[in-house]
Amino acid sequence: MTPTYPRTFSHIGISVPDLDKAVEFYTEIMGWYLIMKPTEITEDDSAIGEMCTDVFGSNWDKFRIAHLSTGDRVGIELFEFKGQVNPENNFEFWKTGVFHFSVQDPDVEGLADRIVAAGGKKRMEKPRYYYPGSKPYRMIYMEDPFGNVLEIYSHSYELIYSEGAY
Repeated sequence: MTPTYPRTFSHIGISVPDLDKAVEFYTEIMGWYLIMKPTEITEDDSAIGEMCTDVFGSNWDKFRIAHLSTGDRVGIELFEFKGQVNPENNFEFWKTGVFHFSVQDPDVEGLADRIVAAGGKKRMEKPRYYYPGSKPYRMIYMEDPFGNVLEIYSHSYELIYSEGAY
C-alpha cells in the first residue's frame, strides 16, 4: 500500500448573513487579508455558475462571496446566500459537521475582548488552562457577530496536545 501523507489545509467556507460586515470583522478584528472583494455569483451557464449548480443543485439563483486569507495562508470563503437563516443557537455540536474553527493568538483575552466589542460573544466566561499550574496553554470558545463558533488557542495545536491525554 502507498503511504499516506498529511494533506495541508486549503480553505474553509463560512456562511454569514451580511457579507460586507463579515469582511469588515474578519479583516479588522482577525487581521485576515482580503484577496477577492465581495462578488455576486449568479446561476447561469458560466464556468462558476455551472460549478455552483453542481454543488448546490438547481434554483440557487445567486449569492455573494468574498475570499480572505489567514496569516498562515489558509483560505477563508465567506458566503452570503439569498434568504439565509441565522439560527438562534448555532452550536449544535452533537450533529455531524463542522461546529467550530480555531485561531491562534498569544493574547487570548485581548482577542476575545475585541470580538465581543465587535458584536460577538463569549461562549465561556473566561479562558481555561489546559494544564493549570504547569503550562500557559489557554483557550476560549467564542461566537463571531454572525453566530459562527470559533475557538482561540494561546499556543499551537501541536504544543497543546503534545502531552497526550489531558
